[in-house]
Amino acid sequence: MQLRIERRMVPHIPWGLIFSVLAVCALGIWNLASASRPPHSPVWGSQMLYLGVSITAVLVVCLVDYRWIQRMALPIYVTNILLLIALRFFGHTAKGAESWFAIGPFRMQPAEFMKIGVVLMLAKVYHDDFQPNEPSYGLTRLWKPVLVVLVPFTLVLVQPDLGTAMMIGLSSLTIILFGKVRWYLVATLVAGVLAAGIVIWNDYIRDVPEPRPTIVRHHLKKHQSQRISGWLDPEADLRGSGYHAAQSKIAVGSGGVSGKGWREGTQTGLRFLPEQHTDFIFSVWAEEHGFVMCILLLVLYGAIFIFGLGVGFNARDRFGAFVAVGVVAVLFWQVFENIGMVIGLLPVTGITLPLMSYGGSSLLSVMLSIGLLVNISMRRHMF
Repeated sequence: MQLRIERRMVPHIPWGLIFSVLAVCALGIWNLASASRPPHSPVWGSQMLYLGVSITAVLVVCLVDYRWIQRMALPIYVTNILLLIALRFFGHTAKGAESWFAIGPFRMQPAEFMKIGVVLMLAKVYHDDFQPNEPSYGLTRLWKPVLVVLVPFTLVLVQPDLGTAMMIGLSSLTIILFGKVRWYLVATLVAGVLAAGIVIWNDYIRDVPEPRPTIVRHHLKKHQSQRISGWLDPEADLRGSGYHAAQSKIAVGSGGVSGKGWREGTQTGLRFLPEQHTDFIFSVWAEEHGFVMCILLLVLYGAIFIFGLGVGFNARDRFGAFVAVGVVAVLFWQVFENIGMVIGLLPVTGITLPLMSYGGSSLLSVMLSIGLLVNISMRRHMF
């Protein structure tokens, strides 16, 4: 392994991507300074420390030839699997989930890094398995990608961390579809979505006498079922399962066009917003800065997605292309789910907003992913 940046790499540095990421990070720290106002802990200071560590990690990733990262994809994947298994024995339980390792005052969430491990491993599988004359992937050829996804998905789901498991599943599905699958598999996917809609209708919406005959509802934990029912009927339990979503929508709506001003948000200041520095950080932004600044934030995220896909389409090899698409998929689905849940369009799943929410593991994993994009872009004409 050699650590170096050559002069010919410099013209290919994706400055647009870097600027967009740093802009979101800066807005995130500014927003956290309001979300964590006194007398509560000023977590924005810790976030600045995490950002400094993350930028250092990005620089290290950029120095490494990503062909070496390709060779290390399997060890990285296996290490993350072992960490998820170790959580069952040494994990710290918080909010009903055994998802963290507690190391003194710091916490590390392996599931965040597992998302990178899955992307790298899927990219390696699709790179190594490529045959020019081979048709699109059918059911038989998909056993490797499915196995790569199924193991971490199951380990994260049983923590239980439904939100992160869903992100692993959606981003992996995006990569698999990018790898070209047969038409009947796409048809099966569409049928699966329709079947899920029928299950939700039967278990939560259909007007039948209680006890209601259910398909999957009785297999869910109580809080998971309450989140779905609260999403479908937000006003049914405003003091219970619907509280988070209701308070979030009040905050978002009360921001209006221009917002109430930095540190002037009443929902934020009076602590009506739950988890306002993590899962519901977008609600804080919307209340204090309004619709116009929300559009600006979405434009910055859109720029990250576009520049990231540009890296993939210009990548030198299949591994680089699949890594880029995978990283963008992870970020897109996380932004989509987080903003969707805080405005009431999607159920609350405990998903953080990338680069905006407080959290060292989340920020470091996202920045490492960005580092991979920069690395792939810089070396697209190297070999």
